[in-house]
Amino acid sequence: MGEALELFVEEAGHIYSQFESQTVFSIGPWGVSQYIVWLLIAFVATTAILLISARKVQLVPSNKFVGLVEYLYGFVRKSVGEDVIGEGYEKHVPLLATLFFFILISNVIGLIPGAKTATGCVACTWALSIISFVYFIYYGIRVNGLWGYVKSLCPHGVPGPMGPVIWFLELFSTLIRVLTLAVRLYGNMLAGHMVLGVFSLAITSFVTVGLAQVSAGIIASGVLTMGTSLLWLLLLIVMYALECLVAFIQAFVFSILTASYVGGAVHPH
Repeated sequence: MGEALELFVEEAGHIYSQFESQTVFSIGPWGVSQYIVWLLIAFVATTAILLISARKVQLVPSNKFVGLVEYLYGFVRKSVGEDVIGEGYEKHVPLLATLFFFILISNVIGLIPGAKTATGCVACTWALSIISFVYFIYYGIRVNGLWGYVKSLCPHGVPGPMGPVIWFLELFSTLIRVLTLAVRLYGNMLAGHMVLGVFSLAITSFVTVGLAQVSAGIIASGVLTMGTSLLWLLLLIVMYALECLVAFIQAFVFSILTASYVGGAVHPH
């Protein structure tokens, strides 16, 4: 048992290196990392799924997969768009649905053994957050005008002397959204996949040492060590199920926060 723990601790210390960005191939002076490859795969998969589903739309869906896509789109339209943004939400549904489906599909792809999720790379989540940030700033200025949007950062009814302070705090809160959106998604996806990697490594370590002990004639200790790997397997299954839920939750959180920011920009209080 002690040998298995030592092997596990030693290997776990290097697990982060498995998630570092590495160049897969180069195009001239530009290196293409594995995360870019998986981002393109997620992009192609998202485009294909949505286009195929759109072509097979029926009043009463007979295809369960198409029905699921339609249900998720309706969920984004109603619960994310209409409920959060309110009046005029329809024009923003395409962006919200695109963000939701791309993040969800990227997260699900990352759950396939051997695959990587693009959202586990901070460069990808930064790009998504910048898109969201520019979008709601643009619509805030388009609807209210530049000066009107700038003034709207300070809520109505704030006492005069407190106005500049509240305005500055709201400005800082608005600017930092691009950071919080990126880090929240990246941190959750990276942490979850690292936990899955740790549990997988624990199973491998305990099985390897257990087999070595059995081969060396230490039967009882070897069987106990391999038996312990079943506990790690159970934990891995539980965490995998949890990460399936997290894959959906993080797509929902990112899209609903974007909707909230859009709603606040176009309907200032």
